[in-house]
Amino acid sequence: MVTLYWVFGVVLLLVIITGASFLLVNKTNGALISSGEKRHYLLHVPDSYDPDVPTPLIISIHGFAEWPAHQAKISRWNDLADELGFIVVYPSGTDFPLRWRTTGLTNSPQDPELDVMFISDLIDKLASEYSIDPNRIYANGLSNGGGMSYLLACKMADRIAAIGSVAGAYTYAPELCTPSRPVPMIAFHGDADPVVPYLGGPSRSFEIPFPSVPGWMQGWADRNQCQTASLIPQEGEISGIAWTDCSQNAEVTFYTITGGGHAWPGGDPIPAWIVGYTSQAINTTRVMWQFFEQHPLQ
Repeated sequence: MVTLYWVFGVVLLLVIITGASFLLVNKTNGALISSGEKRHYLLHVPDSYDPDVPTPLIISIHGFAEWPAHQAKISRWNDLADELGFIVVYPSGTDFPLRWRTTGLTNSPQDPELDVMFISDLIDKLASEYSIDPNRIYANGLSNGGGMSYLLACKMADRIAAIGSVAGAYTYAPELCTPSRPVPMIAFHGDADPVVPYLGGPSRSFEIPFPSVPGWMQGWADRNQCQTASLIPQEGEISGIAWTDCSQNAEVTFYTITGGGHAWPGGDPIPAWIVGYTSQAINTTRVMWQFFEQHPLQ
């Protein structure tokens, strides 16, 4: 169960920080009807976009109690999109605070298939309006958004080439995850995360028992039938492990941020008393894009 007073306090503080009402900071510029629900998204198309050139699509998903414009702000995907020429879309969750349905409660208002269908419908809509390269559609997200990216790998492996996750909340049961192909994954997690604990268990914000993140990542590498595990040498606050020689080149890379909190490393920091330390020792967005580039849909 969520500690709602804490969550509402965080939402209020974020609204104060932005200097605008929630409705204003939660600006979106697109909408569609999916499964009978009106759903919203924020789209960024770089000035360099050429309709004659198939263009990669990045789907970047906000966390619990956050919103599309805030995900754009903290991740800085738009800056990289302007530099390198891909499209970014930030879908919006449902309810208040905004969230993604990733717990596996089927045949209910919390059925995860509703959010999966929304992302599928969103891809269809953008593909009808822009020259989207179907082999280079990637999903990533923060916290609950990282869990949603994982859910998309489970349910939409035929469309999502690779996924990325930051401080991911992996609440969808592994036994329910049956992807049609191995999906490459890159993930980042701070070992001092106060919201989604690095070693698993409940936290000050959520009573649900999160899995151990290193163990969960090993499980994803095992799912992808990776044969080789190599340590990423420690460099300051950053260390990691890379699994290679995987089925269908579905490599898995996991970065640990020593002392890192529930934050997007290299991104725009949220106050430390809410999420802990935001490391600037690695540019998560750029490193994630480099991984994506190496893993188009095959």
